Amino acid sequence: MHNLAIALSRKGITVSGSDDEIFEPSKSRLEKQGILPAKIGWDVSLITPDLDAIVLGMHARADNPELARARELGIEIFSYPEYVYQQTQNKTRVVIGGSHGKTTITSMLLHVLKQVNKNSDYLVGAQLEGYDCMVKLSEDAEIAVIEGDEYLSSPIDRRPKFHLYKPHIALITGIAWDHINVFPTWEIYVEQFEKFIEVIEPNGYLVYYQGDKLLNDLAEKARPDIKCIAYDTHPHRIESGKTVLTTATGEYPLEVFGDHNLQNISGAAEVLRLLGISDEEIFRSLQDFSGASKRLEKVGEKGDFLFYKDFAHAPSKLKATTAALKMQYPNKELIACMELHTFSSLNKKFLPLYDGAMEKADRALVYFSPKVVEHKKLEPLSANEVEKAFGTRNIEVYTESSKLLSALRAISWKGKTLLMMSSGNFDGIDFENLNTEIQSGI
Repeated sequence: MHNLAIALSRKGITVSGSDDEIFEPSKSRLEKQGILPAKIGWDVSLITPDLDAIVLGMHARADNPELARARELGIEIFSYPEYVYQQTQNKTRVVIGGSHGKTTITSMLLHVLKQVNKNSDYLVGAQLEGYDCMVKLSEDAEIAVIEGDEYLSSPIDRRPKFHLYKPHIALITGIAWDHINVFPTWEIYVEQFEKFIEVIEPNGYLVYYQGDKLLNDLAEKARPDIKCIAYDTHPHRIESGKTVLTTATGEYPLEVFGDHNLQNISGAAEVLRLLGISDEEIFRSLQDFSGASKRLEKVGEKGDFLFYKDFAHAPSKLKATTAALKMQYPNKELIACMELHTFSSLNKKFLPLYDGAMEKADRALVYFSPKVVEHKKLEPLSANEVEKAFGTRNIEVYTESSKLLSALRAISWKGKTLLMMSSGNFDGIDFENLNTEIQSGI
């Protein structure tokens, strides 16, 4: 929401806003743009007839007093995705959907478009290097690249965000059940992607990963006017810990690695070709793409020790990330740590989906906080239940972050890779400090 506010302000629109909490870095960024609210909290006096529109974020509740006042005055109310659509109606909309890889592919597209000087608007879900705002809305860009999240649009609009963007070019990376609090069954979750395909503009394109059987089935059922383009893992070789793309225009060494990234590159390339970018421009530009923030991001390296972090928390993401590191560095022992932190991952109904998710790690340390389980009002979990759900002998379960840290400190890290995976922070573990501590002992 704060990125959207900044983008609209930069476009010359007068923007004001309210919230009951504003955290960093949002607070500093809003202040720098000159649109930080004068006070924190809801104030119905701010909702006046001269407002053209209200954009409602997920942090406001359905009974919000400012929302009630806006309705009384008949002011038009948009959800975040509705308003982005309004601002991009006259552009070619590229929407990236799927249960994983959305941010990375969106980032790849923006990286290449920037390298070849092709102007585009965008909406992306993570901080990217070289960008100070993750939303751009302009008058002159002919393309809008949008990360299409399947989560709900607003407290009063229960449609998934990506149903509202109406893409000309849609890409789906894969479908793996997530957000169990909103989509309580696999069938309901899949239905959202079927609807996403249905809202593709007439004579539009569906680009999809052909390694996902369900996506193949959905593509076969797509409207006759939609042109379906399948992609797979890009041809490559690994040489001395470096992944090299093999293409018809030559070989291109990459900064990123792993099958998921190679699939992401293939999908991004198909989209970029539809936007008129040549293969040589695509692959040359992607050589120095280093990944999106927190997505298989290197924290540190010393000698033969490596430290990576990843936003991974869903079963398919854990499996892909651990497999990627083991494939890239087959001679290094992989110590992988993950935190069960989201509503889905801590839910007993969802937990069995983690079976085998960390089997590629030499040691797999799983952490969860019973306090977080209680806070989310979920059924209590035991360490034994979690260990049984993951289903492999390499699993160690911790319920106190201090004990997890002690276990990591006891390891001799020479010749090993540490991977920390979470959408949280392991109850306050500082990765930079941990990296410094490990390296000082090597």
